[in-house]
Amino acid sequence: MNMDGRPNKTGRLAIIAGAGMLPHHVADAARIHGEDPFIIALSNEADQDWSGFDHQRLGIGNFKAITTLFRQKGIDRVVLSGGVRRRPEWRDIKPTLRTLAKVPEVLKTLLSGGDDAVLKMAIELIEVSGARVIGVQDIVPELLAEIGPLSQQVPTVEDRRDIEVAVEAAVALGRLDVGQGAVAVGGRVVALEGPEGTDAMLKRVAQLRTEGRISSRRKGVLVKLCKPQQDQRADLPSIGPSTIIGAYEAGLAGIAVEAGRALILEREAMLAAARSHEIFVTGIDRSHPGD
Repeated sequence: MNMDGRPNKTGRLAIIAGAGMLPHHVADAARIHGEDPFIIALSNEADQDWSGFDHQRLGIGNFKAITTLFRQKGIDRVVLSGGVRRRPEWRDIKPTLRTLAKVPEVLKTLLSGGDDAVLKMAIELIEVSGARVIGVQDIVPELLAEIGPLSQQVPTVEDRRDIEVAVEAAVALGRLDVGQGAVAVGGRVVALEGPEGTDAMLKRVAQLRTEGRISSRRKGVLVKLCKPQQDQRADLPSIGPSTIIGAYEAGLAGIAVEAGRALILEREAMLAAARSHEIFVTGIDRSHPGD
């Protein structure tokens, strides 16, 4: 490790990019830190314009082509970033001789494993292919949420009670390898994040408000945490401006994320949105969420 805590650079960095803006934020920040990232844009997943970067589109299971790229481009470090909505079909798996022995385990994981199990398998296969997987936070640590209030608005006593309830629910949900977020209103859990993601969950909460199934007198909170068993090199929980808008439309008072283990995207724009919509954003320690 370098003096600033980042991994030693000996070769080129690759970003395996899924859906959403997060991979672009990571790539832009990596350039600021002196990297020349090569982008492996996942077919049918990556939805951003990568014309400003050296890049190639590949299927998520094409380890033969990925291994060849590692060798050709001198890639020794890989960051996994962005959403993956579809699991690869067995026919999409193109192994190398090194990964061939793991194909039965890969197929079993794809068929029966949760998202965390699939990510761990992907990390293992990438490292077998000749590169080291590192976390987004190793390249751009400034994206991590710090502990305490991040916005001008701060949680009330009632909000902190809702945070405690939502933390308990999010931890239980994470142990099941289902999702990372929960919404609590008036001391009651009203929504849990599933494969649809945070924004869709917040739309569901807004709909429940409209239908009168959630009290209009109490606001509530969104909490996002790492899963207890999560490999922190992939899929850290993240929030950005769209999360603020979703929380506002759902009638929530604010958002709490796990300090040191959640990413803040477009921080200035997110905090400006929080200020204009009077939404609090705070970083918490999951073991003492009410502090």
